[in-house]
Amino acid sequence: MEETLPPDSAGAWGVSASTSLEAYRALRADRSRWLPIALDIARGRGLDTSSPHVFSTGTNLVVGLGEKLILKIFPPLLRAQFVSERGSLTQLAGRLSLPIPGIVAEGMRDGWPYLIISRLAGTLGSEVWPQLAEAQKERVLRQIGETIASVQRAPLGPLAQIQPRWDDFMRAQMQGCKARHTRLGLAPKFLAGLDDLLRDAAKLIPMDAPPVLLIGEYIPENFLLACTNDEWSLAGLFDFGDVLAGWRDYDLLGPSAFMAAGRPGRVRNLLEGFGYAQLDFTLKRRLMALMLLHRASDLNSHICIEGWQEQADDLVELQELIWPG
Repeated sequence: MEETLPPDSAGAWGVSASTSLEAYRALRADRSRWLPIALDIARGRGLDTSSPHVFSTGTNLVVGLGEKLILKIFPPLLRAQFVSERGSLTQLAGRLSLPIPGIVAEGMRDGWPYLIISRLAGTLGSEVWPQLAEAQKERVLRQIGETIASVQRAPLGPLAQIQPRWDDFMRAQMQGCKARHTRLGLAPKFLAGLDDLLRDAAKLIPMDAPPVLLIGEYIPENFLLACTNDEWSLAGLFDFGDVLAGWRDYDLLGPSAFMAAGRPGRVRNLLEGFGYAQLDFTLKRRLMALMLLHRASDLNSHICIEGWQEQADDLVELQELIWPG
């Protein structure tokens, strides 16, 4: 549904914010420029705008409308995220035991697509995770592994056509891998092993296997937790803006880097929940390759093992550190 701006806010998004990522980020940082438009969209839908809550994290413009709904607005230059989110929520609806947002309405405001989705109950994972006891972290990681497997059992449907194709994506990532990690400051002792790892990756990573739905970011910022009888559990999953269709192991990288911290019990629970009974050298090597090839890969920022740069002398030792056992 295409909507037009009311006369008093015509052109408020700004042409540059529709076409320039830098200009869009400036718009996003100044809620006074976009929140009135968001609230006008909500009012036009007959929704309660008396107590809006702006979410400061994430990429898009997101505002909570009371306790039940969220309005998520996507700039035109990130339209692919809108297509991804809408397609994923539609395809996964009713197929998971874990709550995900439901689409209540969708539309367009002056070329900017938006979704109105249901708001999930729970506490943001990033707020809770650091304080959890080790046994609770293992429990949650097993549930994350189970959730990844459950998502991947869902039929792809129209998402099978999402771009880029897995083989094209992987080959492009391989081609730019060394330059990327050199630019990001990966230590020379790890860069030295990249060529060997990439040669292995071409054989270890299936390019033509039947693809599954990949969320790409199973990280604490994208899930909710809830506590019952002093036990924390996964309570909801959201943010489906960067989905791919490809090889299943790719989705183990987020929790491996941000949450498992090289702890054997955490790694074991994550992998067993996912369905892997054995962690052998081949699997470690494939995961190490995929971690370096991930679209958001930056080992210096993402591996949450304190002092890991000093604990490993090459990529083989690093994979043993991240996935012990």
